[in-house]
Amino acid sequence: MARTQGSHSGITGPRIRDAALRLFAQHGFAAVSMRQIAKEVGVQAGALYNYTPDKQSLLFHLMEGHMTELLATWQDQPRNGGALSQLEAFTRFHIRFHMQRPDAVFIAYMELRNLSPQNFTAIESLRREYENTLEAILKQGVAERVFSVPDTKIATLAVIAMLNGVNTWYRAGGRLSLDEVETTYWQMVRRAMAV
Repeated sequence: MARTQGSHSGITGPRIRDAALRLFAQHGFAAVSMRQIAKEVGVQAGALYNYTPDKQSLLFHLMEGHMTELLATWQDQPRNGGALSQLEAFTRFHIRFHMQRPDAVFIAYMELRNLSPQNFTAIESLRREYENTLEAILKQGVAERVFSVPDTKIATLAVIAMLNGVNTWYRAGGRLSLDEVETTYWQMVRRAMAV
């Protein structure tokens, strides 16, 4: 099949993913058609299938890309000190990473219901891997006797939910800088886990 004039796989593929990410975040996965994505990119609807087999695959790859980038970026963070310093690093990292990717975060949480069972299982596995990194820090803190956490799994989910909330209300140029928000959230997380 001939490629649309002016279309280049190294350019068009990322443009399709960017357009799908933006449209899914604005209108919801179910409300967006492949035709709308193609129009946004400036290609024929049929040309999208050179880059993705279907809309479900496109959603899955957006979520998978977000989660693998999250995990890889966290793994690249320095690991200094004990559980307390690691928890602070996680708190600040999570807020900073997600604030730079609001559409990806929205889709990663709000569109899980639209994944096929197989794709859902794969994304859930990546989410659990990330959650397990935080839970390991909490368990280490309990062992070091710097945290008092009756259930590390529940605490893990609660901390992540709290940190994700920043994306819903924070606006640059508001009353607090992002650094101040990170510090405030770190203080709340530390107090919630403290002995």
